[in-house]
Amino acid sequence: MSSQPNTESRRPSRIYLKVALVTETWPPEVNGVAHTLARLVEGMRGRGHHVQVLRPHQPGNPQVIVVDPAELDAPMDERALPGLPLPGYSGLRLGLPAGRRLKAWWTEDRPDAVYIATEGPLGHSALRVARRLGIPVASGFHTHFDGYARYYGVGWLTPLVRAVLRRFHNRCDVTLAPTQVLATHLAEYGFERVRVMARGVDTRRFSPARRSSRLHKQWRAGGAGPIVLYVGRLAPEKNLDLVVEAFRSLQDRLPDARLVLVGDGPSRVALQRAHPDLIFTGQQVGQALAQHYASADLFLFPSTSETFGNVVIEAMASGLPVLAFDTAAAHEHVLSGVSGARVPYTGDPNTDAAAFVTAAAELAQAPEAWDEMGRYARTRARGLDWVEVVAQFETVCMDILKEARDASPAMDG
Repeated sequence: MSSQPNTESRRPSRIYLKVALVTETWPPEVNGVAHTLARLVEGMRGRGHHVQVLRPHQPGNPQVIVVDPAELDAPMDERALPGLPLPGYSGLRLGLPAGRRLKAWWTEDRPDAVYIATEGPLGHSALRVARRLGIPVASGFHTHFDGYARYYGVGWLTPLVRAVLRRFHNRCDVTLAPTQVLATHLAEYGFERVRVMARGVDTRRFSPARRSSRLHKQWRAGGAGPIVLYVGRLAPEKNLDLVVEAFRSLQDRLPDARLVLVGDGPSRVALQRAHPDLIFTGQQVGQALAQHYASADLFLFPSTSETFGNVVIEAMASGLPVLAFDTAAAHEHVLSGVSGARVPYTGDPNTDAAAFVTAAAELAQAPEAWDEMGRYARTRARGLDWVEVVAQFETVCMDILKEARDASPAMDG
């Protein structure tokens, strides 16, 4: 036997990463992107990785938060950079270019990988700095900004916005999309190196066990009908007129049904004036949000602008059947006639709206089937664990770091 020491046994069993995450939205802001990023950071720290979060300054929050590593599984620091309010999006901030600060920080303490979640000015400056320093970069396609143009009367800008997004993402080592369908569409539009990273749901937080009889009774206001729910931003891109139209069709068959809209946004005032019988709860978070989901009976989600739509799987986890277009999360997880109804999406507004309204009316014909559909939805959601999503993200970061080192052996020095 060799007398040489076994150096292999002394090597660490895993590699721990320093990851810089750049985003223009972060809790306590309430939206799907902020929620997803918070879960990724929590999961990566739980796996022993160091995460640095770089985001615009939020009024009322500290400029810099550095967490004591002794208190956590892994260190994290959160740094606020200059930003401005985003017009029309109360509570959200637009990050400003911060190239000098990023270069100074990353030169002094170089991350192994950078993840850019938003394509605003802060994201663009982060990409430029990372490219100059030779740091591998992953980006996320979290929002259909190219598709938003038509909802705000400037649809002619769509090709231009898409070209800007394509140029941005193609300068990254990899772009992460939440579904295979979206990844395929991006590839068709010329986006390169697109990989799928799914989304998860916390089935302990979002659960039928959160149902509140008090809340349900309050919404019914003495009636005996079901509670129909919408959760999301109250804004033009969410197709809210179709929420109301589909509900009215359902209400024709179930007169005591009530529609509850959870969320806030620029469309709220007009909707409340036009439909005073609807219930507007405003924005809900945490346990209150979970109770709102679980205390309803059916979830309507007619948005076609989502890259994923976390609310769909949150509703499923809460035991609700879901009516949605056959896109994004619904395409991946809703099974018509089993856990709700998926409506084919053609891209023709009139055809699609008519089909969605018809599907709502058909569901209203058999409300006694909703409970069983909700149980199937819950079963499906239980398989969507954030642990798997974080593992996918970790693999992506490891892969682009390895590719960068293989391309530049001197980096190992």
